Formats: sequence, structure tokens, C-alpha cells
Amino acid sequence: MDGALTFRDILKKSFLEQFTYHTEPLSVYRVLYTLLFTFLVGLFIFFVYKKTFNGVLYNRTFNISLILTSMVTALIIMPITSNITLSLGMVGALSIVRFRTAIKDPIDTAFLFWAIAVGIGAGAGFFPVVIAGSLVIGLILFVMNLFKFRPSDPYILVIYHDAEASEAVKEKLPRHRLRSETVTRQGVELTVEVRVKNNNVSFLNDILAIEGVQDAALVSFNGDYVS
Repeated sequence: MDGALTFRDILKKSFLEQFTYHTEPLSVYRVLYTLLFTFLVGLFIFFVYKKTFNGVLYNRTFNISLILTSMVTALIIMPITSNITLSLGMVGALSIVRFRTAIKDPIDTAFLFWAIAVGIGAGAGFFPVVIAGSLVIGLILFVMNLFKFRPSDPYILVIYHDAEASEAVKEKLPRHRLRSETVTRQGVELTVEVRVKNNNVSFLNDILAIEGVQDAALVSFNGDYVS
């Protein structure tokens, strides 16, 4: 019968309605205030990252990239939410993008996902969700930063000494974990992981006072060696 709706037509119509609920047109005004809103939330992420950073070397460039990531993500999401055809094509185009920048600290990955989530929420127009979620996440990070869950900080201790001083050096070492011990004709290079409470490194003077110890270096350790 002509003009009758089949089950397939109803399914297609229902499917399209799910993706066309956003009635606000993609105007220049909407783009500007969405990017401004995303920038302000990105500044909040920037501030939280800077104040709660506990790594070895603070990377300001990465922190700035969090703001740009949220804004670029919002810029991508806005066309997707306004046009289903464009969204399908954009998803296909973005699927070939590969990011190979290594992120060594797991907390940096969490901040990166936070910035992306802000961009997605702002681009889709869920401003209350973005504000509430960012405030809760920021509060949790500040609270966790006030409490030190680790009783001591990990360090890598590298000692160069003569072979005859090995026993004396090991007696002066605090509780440690052996990482490597390289023995050459010139001497021994001993690398151990130690944990220091309240930055108390007085044991280094005792080690340097041992006859046969040439040098000792204490290096911050956060998954990688960082001098």
C-alpha cells in the first residue's frame, strides 16, 4: 500500500531522531561561547595539575596542551552533534589518526582524559555536567594531595667504590633493593633503590667517609631515572 510506513522506515526514523535531538544551530556565537567555556574549564585543569603535581620534573608545555586538547576536542564535537552525516565521516577520518607521544606518568594520562572529557561535554552542550564533574575531580585531587600515602620517597643511589669497600658500603646502606652491580678493573658501580623519609640523606656522608668510596649520587626515581 502506497504511503504506508514499514517497520524498517519506523526504525530508520527512530534512529535518526536519536542523533538530531540538538535543535540549536551551529552558529558562530555558539562556537565562540563554547570555546570560551572550554578554555575557562581548561584553565581550571591547568591550575589543578600545577598545584597537585608530585612528579620529578614539571612540564609546563604538557599542562598548556591540556587546555588546547579540551578546546580542540570541543571544536570536533560541535559539528558531530549538529550533523549525523558529518559525524560519521569525521569518525572515519579520526580513526586513522595515531598518537605516539609517550606519557610516562600515569597521572598525566588521567589529566589528558579529563581534558578530552571536558571537550566532549562542552562540545555536546552539557555545560552543567562539565562544571560539576570538573569541580568534583579537582576537589578529589586536592584532598588526595594533602595526604601522603607513601611513608617515604623512592630514590636511586649510585655508588662508585673499590672492590675492597663492598662490605663496608653495604653495611652503611639503609633498607634497599639492588638494581645493578657492575664490577670492572677500575672498581664497582653499585646501583640500589632506597626510600628516604623526610628527605633525610645523612647516610650519604657515612658512605662517603668509607675508605675506597670514590663517588655517590642520589637520583630521584619515578619509574625512570631522572637526575
